Amino acid sequence: MKTKPVVVGITGGIGSGKSTVAKVFSLLGVPIYEADSRAKWIIIQNQELKNDIIALLGTEAYLADGSYNRTWVASQVFGQPALLQQLNALVHPAVRKDAQDWVIQHQEASYVLYEAALLKGAGDGNLCDKIISVIAPIDLRVQRVKLRDNRSEEEIRAIIERQLSDTERIKFSDWLIQNDDQTPVIPQILQIHQSLLK
Repeated sequence: MKTKPVVVGITGGIGSGKSTVAKVFSLLGVPIYEADSRAKWIIIQNQELKNDIIALLGTEAYLADGSYNRTWVASQVFGQPALLQQLNALVHPAVRKDAQDWVIQHQEASYVLYEAALLKGAGDGNLCDKIISVIAPIDLRVQRVKLRDNRSEEEIRAIIERQLSDTERIKFSDWLIQNDDQTPVIPQILQIHQSLLK
């Protein structure tokens, strides 16, 4: 009976390039669980969770076609930390259960990647055995997000302010990937990949 694969969390602030780095790992054949996109899917597909969200926020949480009314929900929880906490307390366990099932389906892998913006240390309320953080200078991150998302600099910097700082991420990470447009990223990824295959 094979034990579960090593679950490696990959995280990084907005504009750090964690999704791009994760794509490189996927090219190496590493299965990747994208927590943020899975959460969006679960919020719509999981009927029990849907009922709980409606009970918490009201029927406006979903549109007539059954899709999640993200903008409206954001406007309800913005500036209401207690309500946001209640919403997260519904969504996070559903995502965790989905991720656990997914890990079991990938038992043949040496390791799998769990990609999420909100990750703390390994085992700190998550499934991860190890953590990789993708870090980059703030000004560079702002430029990347401006090109990608058509958001204002103020908006991007406000998001960065609310996220963990790279200094905090470094404390709980097993590996760091410097994505500063100076240091080659591929050799860093290959080095981590090799050490995880051992």
